[in-house]
Amino acid sequence: MTEHMKDALPPSDQTHTELPPANPVGAAFRRPPCDTGSESILKEGERLDDLQRDGMKLIQRPDVFRFGTDSVILSDFAAPRPKDKAVDLGCGTGAIALLMAARQPKATVDAVEIQSEIADMARRSVAYNHMEDRVRVYNMDMREAWRTLGAGRYTLAVCNPPYGRQGAALESANEAKRLARHEGDLTPGDIARAASMLIKNGGRFCVVYPAPRAFEMMRAMWENHLAPKRIRTVHGVAGRPPKFVLMDAVKGGGEGLHWLEPLVLRNEDGSFSEEWHRIYD
Repeated sequence: MTEHMKDALPPSDQTHTELPPANPVGAAFRRPPCDTGSESILKEGERLDDLQRDGMKLIQRPDVFRFGTDSVILSDFAAPRPKDKAVDLGCGTGAIALLMAARQPKATVDAVEIQSEIADMARRSVAYNHMEDRVRVYNMDMREAWRTLGAGRYTLAVCNPPYGRQGAALESANEAKRLARHEGDLTPGDIARAASMLIKNGGRFCVVYPAPRAFEMMRAMWENHLAPKRIRTVHGVAGRPPKFVLMDAVKGGGEGLHWLEPLVLRNEDGSFSEEWHRIYD
């Protein structure tokens, strides 16, 4: 969702529910193939950034929003299964939704974004990559999404939420950037509740969260009937404390955690790790 972990970025520049669509941003957007004039899909200040998968590109504005490595590793960690109906909560410009759809061609993804300007960018990115048949963008508050999309209609929910506590750091004067970086009134409990309402019993909720605040998210999950199951810590380099934690919870699941091998992004010499290259293909 936000521009995190930029030091780990690559060396380059950085069926849906049966319910009728409730004003999905991308539902009616159609363009001819964009390679005949990609500029026509861009608005002032925007650019196309490489998603580093299957030639896909993402529309972004450097002064507002850019996806980071956390989005890429979350899409890999979530590992959508064939016929999964997934929902991306707080999708930003659509990086995770597009990457998941590319990783699993038989899955579909509904993407929820509260900021209309950012949702519009996600919608146009979906169209640019010709993913309209499997990715749909909704401009709405994730906390109310279940009322429109339907409770218990998904098998997988993912979220790369804003990490900064309100008032804990200097907040950006840019409203879009502030919402992307700082949680404001959106609490871990709100996020877990939104996911729990949308997924069916036995469905999964995957999230990436700062390691120092991991307990907050795990407690919020448990309080909303989501049992953490798979845990993977994310390290900039080996031997240092984790910066982030990837968590996979199951709705209605029992106790018991499965600790995965730590994800180390860089080798001691500063080069990207073998696992980093696997994730980025």
